[in-house]
Amino acid sequence: MEKIQHNNIKVNGINMHVAEIGEGPAVLFVHGFPELWYTWRHQMLFIASKGYRAIAPDLRGFGDTEAPPSATSYTAFHIVGDLVCLLDSLGLDKVYLVGHDWGAIISWYMCLFRPDRIKALVNMSVVFTPRNPLVKPLDQFRQIFGDDFYICRFQVMLFLNYKN
Repeated sequence: MEKIQHNNIKVNGINMHVAEIGEGPAVLFVHGFPELWYTWRHQMLFIASKGYRAIAPDLRGFGDTEAPPSATSYTAFHIVGDLVCLLDSLGLDKVYLVGHDWGAIISWYMCLFRPDRIKALVNMSVVFTPRNPLVKPLDQFRQIFGDDFYICRFQVMLFLNYKN
């Protein structure tokens, strides 16, 4: 793990913490919630040993990456924009993309918004679900999983914290 290098890179108006190791074709790892680059440490070492460059940022608002104060700064467009700016900063045209959990959702959006930057996608734990414009995602989660689903419960916690 001591071989993994850490940098802070200015992307899309924020400072992003990025962990990297290896040389060769780039593999971009996108973490889930509530995770960090550290989630990928074992995969990064393995991928680097096979001749790839492993890159794992902390997404906006996570770990050592800046957290803009406004909730409106956390759309899929912002987060995908961060990743595209990261690729630009690193001089990478295309990457293999690997996502998990929340990172899988962001990876789906990256493939939709910027397919020109992706060689291939591997996602774990989250299948692609197109957004239904007639139903709010939170309402759909409540219908399918109930009020005790973790995303629904976080909404209550966020509301209570915001109110106090």
